[in-house]
Amino acid sequence: MTKRTKKVGVTGKYGTRAGLGQHETSNRIEVLWLDRIKRPRKLTFSSYGASLRKQVKKMEITQHAKYTCTFCGKTTVKRQATGIWDCKSCKRTVAGGAYVVATPAAAAMRSTLRRLREIAEV
Repeated sequence: MTKRTKKVGVTGKYGTRAGLGQHETSNRIEVLWLDRIKRPRKLTFSSYGASLRKQVKKMEITQHAKYTCTFCGKTTVKRQATGIWDCKSCKRTVAGGAYVVATPAAAAMRSTLRRLREIAEV
């Protein structure tokens, strides 16, 4: 089976810096568009710079990636909603970060709790 469409990534979703043949005004692109009855309509699209598109691409890659489950050890944890992560193998639901399962703040909290438990045992 062959590829039918080209994967364009974030640029296809958010556009390039300036559109081709379109009128750009104050960081918005105005496009003349004809609706079904052939009446002209003016649509405005925001254009995004390269650095913002790179940030969005990085965020989307991390949120759509699969992560290792802390309970069963398999790489089957996927994001269900903002901050909700489900393991398809052991059916556990974990609260985590918006785009990553384990945030740096959560890692710091785990190490603090582990240290406090060790102090309490002694």
